[in-house]
Amino acid sequence: MPTNRELFQTLLDELQTKTAQTRLGGGQKKIDDHRKKGKMTARERIDYLIDDGSRFLEIGLFAGDGMYADEGGCPGGGVVVGIGYVSGRQCVIVANDATVKAGAWFPITAKKNLRAQEIALENRLPIIYLVDSAGVYLPMQAEVFADKEHFGRIFRNNARMSAEGIVQIAAIMGPCVAGGAYLPIMSDEAMIVEGTGSVFLAGSYLVKSSIGEDVDNETLGGATTHCEISGVTDNKYPDDRACLDAIRRTMSQLGHEPTAGFDRAEPISPAKNPDELYDLLPVDRIKPYNMRDLIERWVDGSEFEEYKPLYGKTLLCGTARIEGWAVGIVANQRMMVKAKKSGGAGAEMQMGGVIYSDSADKAARFVMNCNQRRIPLLFLQDVSGFMVGSRSEHGGIIKDGAKLVSAMANSVVPKFTILVGNSYGAGNYALCGKAYDPRLIFALPTAQMAVMSGASAAKTLLQIQTASLKAKGQPITPEAEQALLTEITDRYNAQLSPYYAAARLWTDGILDPLEVRKAISMGIEAANHAPITRRYNVGVIQT
Repeated sequence: MPTNRELFQTLLDELQTKTAQTRLGGGQKKIDDHRKKGKMTARERIDYLIDDGSRFLEIGLFAGDGMYADEGGCPGGGVVVGIGYVSGRQCVIVANDATVKAGAWFPITAKKNLRAQEIALENRLPIIYLVDSAGVYLPMQAEVFADKEHFGRIFRNNARMSAEGIVQIAAIMGPCVAGGAYLPIMSDEAMIVEGTGSVFLAGSYLVKSSIGEDVDNETLGGATTHCEISGVTDNKYPDDRACLDAIRRTMSQLGHEPTAGFDRAEPISPAKNPDELYDLLPVDRIKPYNMRDLIERWVDGSEFEEYKPLYGKTLLCGTARIEGWAVGIVANQRMMVKAKKSGGAGAEMQMGGVIYSDSADKAARFVMNCNQRRIPLLFLQDVSGFMVGSRSEHGGIIKDGAKLVSAMANSVVPKFTILVGNSYGAGNYALCGKAYDPRLIFALPTAQMAVMSGASAAKTLLQIQTASLKAKGQPITPEAEQALLTEITDRYNAQLSPYYAAARLWTDGILDPLEVRKAISMGIEAANHAPITRRYNVGVIQT
């Protein structure tokens, strides 16, 4: 029987394989064709732009994974996004991948670009656009054009960021067409590469069909046209590298802004070996484990100062440091725990991964304390949901759960979320799921996200379907019932996959457990660029 480490290695192998495949974009042939034009690929541009030896945190690598099969797919959403360092300044970088449908915008492309802008806005980070796109993917224009969170929202965000003093630099390194032409021109600085860069509202074919004018794309909207005649772009450069060098010079001159003042000490490695995470985190989602063991291998010096350790034990709360940054941690305990009853009536066993009234009450108070002390929050999810049944309902579980949701939702300190394992139902919400604006949200390969577990959902759906068949006078045999259960389970489990969530940008990506420290540290560093201006107020809370 394979060990847990061996099972985990299988998950890591899948992650590495899918990562390597996705990073090829449209494939090696498209990459070769791109280079023949004298252009660097999106990833080559980013590698050249960021500081040597610096870290790059990719966002949305698996966007579009398994989607748009009828259209030939859209690996990575046709755009590379991440947080990196240019001339020592932390920033967001957005680079169109022209090897994927010539950089055309699919619905997920727009969503991923909006996510990049959201990160820049929330954290007041400079944003760099490396533009190389044929415009909206016309066969899907209805799904990318008109709605609030569609393509047009990007230009609204351009305007908002400019008004708020968030630096935007755009380099036109390939086609920049139609509405997409506004993105670089609404940036603070617009650069263009000679010979390959072009920007126009309508290309030569559309101009010909619309007004009958014969004109080539270079004359219509090339570097010479826009730098010497129209004044649309600020400067032109002979090739990609020269343009990227100019961006580096611009970034080196940026003035320094006020910070949020989050506390940072000298970083210390965990005292306990992080490599042991592969042994301690069960691949089998049913098996219990001690979440403290994981926390101690993620935090500096393996030091975790626990809050109310003897109360509300199914949620662990406490303070620690990650790469020097002070952080408040709220995490599901996946072990069975013993809770004392009121009035000296003995003790009861509480299931790991379940939120009870006492743990919700504790976590709400802890979240409030972190806001009072200006400490960023990290949520580690492995949650089955809130406790159900008459006893919990009579004990006011809804009221206590609402208290936690309110305290968390109104937080003014930045929040970060890691889906360690299960992320089911209202537990996802209470522990800062995507809907609650975590600055970053990542999943581990062991994560599962859905309203409820596959087994519970399948049994519930089976009961509904068999009852429906019986109501129609169609009795079901045990064999047919088992076949139906298998079909329902397989379909539901496909949606539990962390890749299913990452493809739709419900998470920012999937991490090797050893990458958690880097992601949280870079996230808090980014958040520190944005001073807290809003007063913490939880509103009305039932107590």
